[in-house]
This record gives sequence, C-alpha cells and structure tokens, in this order.
Amino acid sequence: MQAWLKNALDYTGEWLDYQMRQSRQPGCVIAIAHKGRVVYERAYGFADAVTGERLTPRHRFRVASHSKSFTAAGILMLREAGKLGLDDPVGRYVDGLHPAVAEATLTELLSHGAGLVRDGADAGQWLDRRPFANEAELRAALAEPPVITPNNRMKYSNHGFGLLGLVIEVVTGEAYGAWISRAIVAPSKLTETTPDGPSAPGVPVARGHSTELLLGRRVIIPGDNPTHALAAATGFVSTAADLVRYFASLDPAARRSVLSTASRRAMVHKQWRDPHATVDDYYGLGLIMETANGWDWAGHGGGFQSCLSRTSMLPGRGLCISVLTNATDGMANVWSDGVIKILKTFADNPPPNARTRPWTGRWWSLWGTDDLVPFSDKVMIAAPGQLDPFAGADEITVTARDRGVISLAGGYSSHGEGARLVRRRDGRLKEVWLGGARLVPEARAKAELKKRYGG
Repeated sequence: MQAWLKNALDYTGEWLDYQMRQSRQPGCVIAIAHKGRVVYERAYGFADAVTGERLTPRHRFRVASHSKSFTAAGILMLREAGKLGLDDPVGRYVDGLHPAVAEATLTELLSHGAGLVRDGADAGQWLDRRPFANEAELRAALAEPPVITPNNRMKYSNHGFGLLGLVIEVVTGEAYGAWISRAIVAPSKLTETTPDGPSAPGVPVARGHSTELLLGRRVIIPGDNPTHALAAATGFVSTAADLVRYFASLDPAARRSVLSTASRRAMVHKQWRDPHATVDDYYGLGLIMETANGWDWAGHGGGFQSCLSRTSMLPGRGLCISVLTNATDGMANVWSDGVIKILKTFADNPPPNARTRPWTGRWWSLWGTDDLVPFSDKVMIAAPGQLDPFAGADEITVTARDRGVISLAGGYSSHGEGARLVRRRDGRLKEVWLGGARLVPEARAKAELKKRYGG
C-alpha cells in the first residue's frame, strides 16, 4: 500500500471517531477498498444503543437504494446475453401497464426519466405505517399514467425499479431475489449480501434508531420488514465490506467484474442532472454521480427507516468507500464526502519526513480541538469537528526541532506567529503552542475544565 494511502486511512479513522462522539450517532461502519481489495474496515458505536450491543463490521444493514445498482447490473447482464435491449419499451415484457407507462424504455426506467410516481399514492411504507407493495399493488399503481411527461427530466421512482424487477422475472423465468443472487451477488463473491430482509436467524443485524428530538432519546426501529415487489428498488441487506467490493467492480477500469467494460461505461454515463440539487448531481443507469473536492465519484445512497448509507466508487482511482449508519439522522452522505476529501488531501501532499513527523496528534483547549497532520513540507492544522477537516486549514512550516512558524492562516488567525512543541523529560509531547494559544491532551483539558468550572 502506498504511504499516502496508509496515512490517509489512519487519519480517516481518527476523524470519524471524533465525528461519532460529536454527533452522538448510535453506530457507523466504514469500509474502503483499493483496487477491489478491502484495505480498511472499522465499526463505531452500537448495533443496539438500548441493549448496549456493540457494532461490528459483520453486522448487516438495510442498504435500501443501493439495490438499484444491483438491479441495473442485472438488466445490463441480460442485455449482454441478447435477451433484451435498453431501448425496448417495457410493455414488451410486462403487461397490464398504462399505455404511456408501457412506452417507457428500459433506459428511461434505469435513469429515472420515465416520469413515474415515486412511491405510489400512499408512501406509508417509508414511515412504517404500511407494508411495502406486493406485486398486485405495484401493478395497480403502474396501471395509472405517468406523473409528468416522460423523458423530460429526472424524476426518481422506486416504482420504476420495481417494474424493472418484474422485467427480470419475465425474462429469466425466476423470482427476482433468486436470479439476482445467482447472477450478480454470488459471482461478485459477496457473502454478506441478500436481496431482501429480514435476515436469517443468527445473522448479526444493526438495529435502527430514531432521532433524539421527538422523545429526548432514541428508540429502536427494527427495519426488518420485507420489501416484497420493491426489492429491486430498495430491498438489499449488506455490509460495508461487501458493498465496496461490489461497487469497485463497477469501475470501468476494474480488472474483474460480472459486467463487460462497455456495460460499466454505460452505467457511469450521465443521463440526467438533478435540476433542483444544490450540488452537481447526475444519474446514470442505476448509479449516482457527484464530485467531492475535485474528485468524481459514482455509486449510490440508501435510506431505510432504520439506516442511512452511501457507497462511493472513484472511477479510475481504484478507490471505493462505503459508510453505513443506523439512525434516521445518520450522516453517511456527508461523512462519505468527508472521507473523499481526506483521501484527496493526503494524495495531493507527499508523506511526512523526519523534520515534520513529530508534529502530530490531537490537541485540546476550551475552544475545541485541533489535529496536527504532518506532510513533507508543512504541517496542516485540521479541524476534526468539521465535515471537511482540511477546509481552510492553517499551515505550519517547521524551522527547527520543535519550532515552526504559522506560515498560512486566515486574516483573523495567527498568521506569521510562532508554533512550538513542548516535551516531557522522556521526550513525549506534553503540549503544543500555536501562536499564543496553549493546547494540551484531552485528559489534561478535562482536568482543567473540572478544576476551573466544576462538574
């Protein structure tokens, strides 16, 4: 493993540990793959905050709309086998549809361009007020006309992917779950992934949690309900490790995949831009595409009643990140972006040398926390409480052993002032001075607060 990547992974773990403490999230699992191999995997917090069961990387999560990327791969595999065409109208395979729905092409369904209803007239399945639709209920909804003019703009539709699940069943003559497991999941060597819940007895499952706001405490949301005819849109259960293995294989540059290079290129081809997003957000064929700090990623997010998740594959870079959280206010999306930004910062800056390496560690004061992160020609002062810890980071130029100058800082900070390390008699770092501010280890900062303010 390259030195910069090892250092980036180490800091990612430290940053997420701080983020978990600060946000009071119940649990989080992260996995990172490099060239298809899992090189980092860690769990934080609880699988069940009520019972105190600790979360492990082997706990399964409902990964919801990640399912769409599996379904899209299934459709493309069938196209490779000559069993369907992406320009085929869906009515060629599924009967009983509204005439306008029947005209939608498979590409329009895969890219959310068919104008279909998102979740039906009653979306109570997402609020745990009703079961997910069975096939008869799904077909009844699809007998209604599209909500907007087809092929006009992106309009996300779980029902549209449910319809693609019906296409797979008609073409293969098998149940969706059975075929997708045999054709996509097993050949991708995913041993912790199933196309729907609930999980089998004895399999560790991350329990979901509500927010604290309504009751002043979190309550358990089981999230073990089957998704029936909507499994192709939102049923999948998996782990972060399996997800990075799978999504890494969707990179057009991947050496091993169940799909051809042409099919993978089709998946990451931008079909629609979300016209109302605050960032440049695109959808291809079963994949979301965005940019974080100049690095493009393709993948998918997932939102179930119990879990929020996101997996981001960085095309051509050999990297894939999956972040799974088990609360309705989980921070998977912003943490995933934060990890990408951390990786890019380390990739852009050579590893530390003997001069800068001692400038490291997490340092505390009444005002918060700073991380000293050394590189070859500078030390960056990262803010672990930020979603991008290196955004606007001050920099130190080391001038002598344990001495430096704050060589880059904002106008309201301590630009041009000194920085120094203070050591104990045994050589270990005791404190850090940044300008006139003295920062100390966490235990010492706690003791100072108790002594000065009580508690």
